[in-house]
Amino acid sequence: MLYELTDLRPEMKNFTEVLIKATTEIDVAIGNLRDMKKGAKAIEKCCRAIYEAENAGDQVLRTALARLFKEETDGVLVIKWKDIFERLETATDRCEDVANIIEGIVIEAS
Repeated sequence: MLYELTDLRPEMKNFTEVLIKATTEIDVAIGNLRDMKKGAKAIEKCCRAIYEAENAGDQVLRTALARLFKEETDGVLVIKWKDIFERLETATDRCEDVANIIEGIVIEAS
């Protein structure tokens, strides 16, 4: 609503998929913290998947910006979408931060 956009760019779907993947893996990893001896391998697998999702988010951002700058002629829309895309990529970075914290907890507990 802030940006008053009515049409979504296709990259929004890509970012959504990346964020759903990362947050789902965070949920599973946190659930496995209850019994780290049994869940250590699952936590490691989840963290790896989160890192992969963050890398995918970086790629989506690069692709989205390249397409935006190439195709969009309205400068105001370029600014709006660039800000949205960068915020979504920041969200994937925060998921990576959570994975780092989870891994730190596992290391300290072992």
